[in-house]
Parts: sequence; C-alpha cells; structure tokens
Amino acid sequence: MKAIFFSAVLSLSALFASCNPLYSNTSGPLVHSTDSSKGFAVVELFTSEGCSSCPPADELLAKLEQESNGKQLYLLAFHVDYWDHQGWKDSFSQHIFSERQEEYAGWLNLNTVYTPQIVVNGRSQYVGSDVANITYAINQALDAVPQETLHLKATPAASGLSVSWAPLSPQKNTRLLLALVQKNAQSNVRAGENAGRKLSHVQIVKQLTTVDPKRASIAMVPTPAGFNTQDWELIGFLQRNSDGKIIAAAKTKLD
Repeated sequence: MKAIFFSAVLSLSALFASCNPLYSNTSGPLVHSTDSSKGFAVVELFTSEGCSSCPPADELLAKLEQESNGKQLYLLAFHVDYWDHQGWKDSFSQHIFSERQEEYAGWLNLNTVYTPQIVVNGRSQYVGSDVANITYAINQALDAVPQETLHLKATPAASGLSVSWAPLSPQKNTRLLLALVQKNAQSNVRAGENAGRKLSHVQIVKQLTTVDPKRASIAMVPTPAGFNTQDWELIGFLQRNSDGKIIAAAKTKLD
C-alpha cells in the first residue's frame, strides 16, 4: 500500500511540476518580502536522487537560494534513504533524515511520508513542486513577527566546529538543531528512475546535530571529509518538541 501511495503522490507532484509557470522559464522573483528585520522561513525539502519527481523540487530550492540574499530564508535539502533500494543509492541520503520526515508525519497528522515534500517553519507542508502555495507560505512567514531570536557562532576546532548560541535559556520544550550544509553538488545518476541524468543540488544537509539548549551552551558539530569553509555553512533553528513549530533560526558563515 505504501508503494502505491508513493506512486500516486509522485504522479501528482509531476503534474504540478509540468503545469507550473516556474518551469516555463518564468524569471520573476518568488520571494517578495524585503524586510529582513521581520520574520524568517526555514524551508526543508525531503528529496531523493532515486525519485523522478524530485528534480523539479530541487530546481525550486535552487531558485529560492538565488533569491535568499538579504532575507532570513534558510534552505535545507534532506536526502531520504527509503528510495535507495529502487535501483540507485543516493550518496547524500541518510536514515536520520527519513526519521526526521517521519516525525513531521506525526506532527502534521499525515498517514505516510512521500517525496518531494517541502515543510515551512515546521507547521505547513506541500508537494515539493507546488510553487504557488510554497512561495505564499514563505512570504507569509517572512512577514510574520518572530517569537524568539537566535544567534550562532561557529569556531573551527580539531574535531569539527565548536558552536555556541544565544539566548542560553530559550523557551521550554524546545530543541536546537544544527545543520551542516554543503552549498552545491552534482551527481551523475546511472540507475533508477533518473538514470542517465546529471542532477544538481543545493543546500544539502550532511550533518544534523540535535542538542538540548537548556542542558548545554556549546556543541561540537563533526565535519566530513572534503569540508572547507567556503563551500559549506551552518544553519541552526529552535524547534518545539510538542508540535514541530520552528520559532527561531539563524546561520553563520564559516569563512
């Protein structure tokens, strides 16, 4: 039943992608809010190189990334691993990202998980190529007044990045998530639904560290092989444990 449901959702996703003006060479901006002193938007894309409906959502994330300068727009691509048995193993996939998506299924009262899926600020979710509703949600979030603020500082250390944050006493029942992000990458897919395609990715989460901000004031984020300060960034956000709502976010450059 899960495979049948996946097929139905993915077909719907492809339909959105084929008829949406973004994929008809529309050049206008998607993000309209310009007041960076107001709100923020954390956009989480759950995707996979094994999913033929995911490239349009990856393209949407890339377009949003191009428009993110001067805005508190934080983009995260989580490559899930449940497509890895369909003929192609996504080299960016991790099971922890599939578990995160399953947690959203509980918070958002969904019967199952699917790709591509985009979640905005932890409280609204969309098929990853539903450009109109996704950009509406982002612009609404950017115009909202945040409940909390977050400041991050990352210092290179021998075993990774030493990360500190403020405030030291955020709201109760929250967790701090620290995402180490590779800004760009490409893959030549040789099998599966995207066989023969060269796929481009942005904002790839390679490491996700969760800490209790009330029990610690500093965290060590491991850095993988190939890490450098120019091509990576660190994004952090405070998320409520009860309903998944993200109440604050920030990022820090590493160079």
